[in-house]
Amino acid sequence: MPHYILLRETASTNTYLSKMASILPSGTVVYTPRQSAGRGQRGNYWESEPEKNLTFSILLKNPAVAPAKQFYISEATSLAIIDVLSAYSESFSIKWPNDIYYNDYKICGTLIETTLEGNKIENVIIGTGINVNQTKFVSNAPNPISLSQIVGKEINLEGLLRDLCTKIEKSCEFEDKDDRYFMALHSHYLKHIYRKDGQMHTFATPEGVHFEAAIDTIEPTGTLCLRLADGTINRYAFKEVSFIIK
Repeated sequence: MPHYILLRETASTNTYLSKMASILPSGTVVYTPRQSAGRGQRGNYWESEPEKNLTFSILLKNPAVAPAKQFYISEATSLAIIDVLSAYSESFSIKWPNDIYYNDYKICGTLIETTLEGNKIENVIIGTGINVNQTKFVSNAPNPISLSQIVGKEINLEGLLRDLCTKIEKSCEFEDKDDRYFMALHSHYLKHIYRKDGQMHTFATPEGVHFEAAIDTIEPTGTLCLRLADGTINRYAFKEVSFIIK
């Protein structure tokens, strides 16, 4: 079971865990009602109204997965969050690589940071922010939504936190798992991918060039494969392409 540390306020739960990882046990969860410098994918800032949402990080030590297969940690984490949130409502999906969406609205972001020791993963820090009871968003994020806005009532933060952390930690226990398990995990992940519907959608390069493409697949390494109108398949790693949400 996870071990919980409450910080009344901190800049970043990921940063705190990174500094303390050597002396904390695997499964440690650091959470705070007031995070002043939460980080997301591509260096984005995560807006979180104090006392209204969940911002937490989980430390996993020496996970039984090779560095080349570490994207399975992202898949398992995303699916765990989807599983817990689905008890409240339907229509949740995973926007590559691991944002959680409700229809076309973002409810959750996760930043996973790993440290290596030789040819093994030493530590994994899973930092997650979930919009829970916030009803007004003031940042320039284009499409936020909270769980309370979806279900029409306030959610117990402590209970949701424990449900999420227990599920995430259990989902990332890869000991004694064979290739068939990881193939099934990846297949399950693909079934929940946002906009993997065969339709053309707008994407953008880091230089701001917009183009139309359909999601063809996502490789087990995490590479996104987009199919252009002429059938060409282009492959993208993290930060090499972004979704345009209208």
